[in-house]
Amino acid sequence: MKDSFSKLAVFEYSTEAQVIKSKLESEDIRTFLADEKTIDADPLLSQAIGGVKLFVHNDDLKKATEIYNRIRSYRKDENGNDIHCPKCNSTHILMAPPNQKNILYMLFPFFEKSKHICNDCKTVFK
Repeated sequence: MKDSFSKLAVFEYSTEAQVIKSKLESEDIRTFLADEKTIDADPLLSQAIGGVKLFVHNDDLKKATEIYNRIRSYRKDENGNDIHCPKCNSTHILMAPPNQKNILYMLFPFFEKSKHICNDCKTVFK
């Protein structure tokens, strides 16, 4: 039977991925990294190839997701305080992916206002 893996997370640098990978492996979760060596050789390629991808075995995906969500860093406001979700009051807030429905934002993504997304209820807010 062929092993199958799913992407758990993407990191800009391999050092970030290695820390999470080590934690998951200490919990007996099967993992591997993709594009790690390429980005280590030339970090400027990270954006172009989509970062270092952390994959976990499908049998371990639920456990790995729970661990990752527990230990990952979440967004803070400009004063270093937790940001709270307006719907569920969770502090598990991430930066929402860009919308990019407008051609202007596709060409110049830095013009688009950043938004937040709650990792628990998936509410998107400013």
